[in-house]
Amino acid sequence: MTRRVPGRAGPEMGRRVHGRRVRGRQVQGHQVQGRRVQGWRKLAGATWGAPADPQFYGDLELDAGALLSYAEEARDTAGVHLTMTHLIGRAVAHGLAEVPELRVRLARGRVHERESVDVFFIVTASGGKELTGIKVEGADRKSAVEISREVTRRCTAIEAGEDAGLGQGKTLLARLPAPVLRGALHLGAWLTSDLNLDLSRIGMPRQPFGGAMITSVGMWGISHAYSPLAHYYRVPLLVLVGAVEKRPAVAGDEVVIRPMMTLTATFDHRYVDGFQAARFAEAVRGYCQSPARLEPPLAAADPQPSEPARG
Repeated sequence: MTRRVPGRAGPEMGRRVHGRRVRGRQVQGHQVQGRRVQGWRKLAGATWGAPADPQFYGDLELDAGALLSYAEEARDTAGVHLTMTHLIGRAVAHGLAEVPELRVRLARGRVHERESVDVFFIVTASGGKELTGIKVEGADRKSAVEISREVTRRCTAIEAGEDAGLGQGKTLLARLPAPVLRGALHLGAWLTSDLNLDLSRIGMPRQPFGGAMITSVGMWGISHAYSPLAHYYRVPLLVLVGAVEKRPAVAGDEVVIRPMMTLTATFDHRYVDGFQAARFAEAVRGYCQSPARLEPPLAAADPQPSEPARG
């Protein structure tokens, strides 16, 4: 005889299987069963909550031969020290120009088109002991040589304490205790990015991190790594440049040794889907395959020698 549970329809919510009591419920005639979470899964469930991070990642492996040739030509002709970071920064600007869906900022539930294509270069300072940054405005309208010269000049100014970019703001934030600093970062991002205010007088310029960020671990011989997007960056992607290494590659039907480089990108899913990310990657690849095609003719070397840029 079937015993019914008060307040529920159907058979008793439980039965024995191999001597164990298995809990379940009837759904359209099918028994839905469950078991206790145990071991590592239980520990993991207690450690982490539900996913709330919009970041996703991608890799792009490139033949760096054309980039190296162009950098050598720029050094011989224009007397400029072009690094892979400068060239990839220019490629990122080209990618943003080609994919308008990425040239936006998000604020208060609305999408706003950015006024210009700005790329933020994360660079080293104090002999590699400190990280700082330089926003190159209108990077899609500047040549790789112009970007290199600007980054070099501003790196020198940062070392001398003369750069008016983020230096004043960093000095102010460095004095704050951690709990206050966290709130200050949120407030600064809201004012300068969401409200689009220019507070350069206190070291907080409008849209301080531009429309994309780029950094490099290639200078340390690391070929593959990822970098996170902080909440106050307010950018859709961050590109990391790996070291150039000789690796086997396929050319036609043959395996040859080529100078290869891996770019990794961290995307914010709130801005971009896989479709836009793929279009961006193809635009970056197109630039890297033939940078001279998308650059103006190299001018003769300046009479004043340029000093090597960091990054």
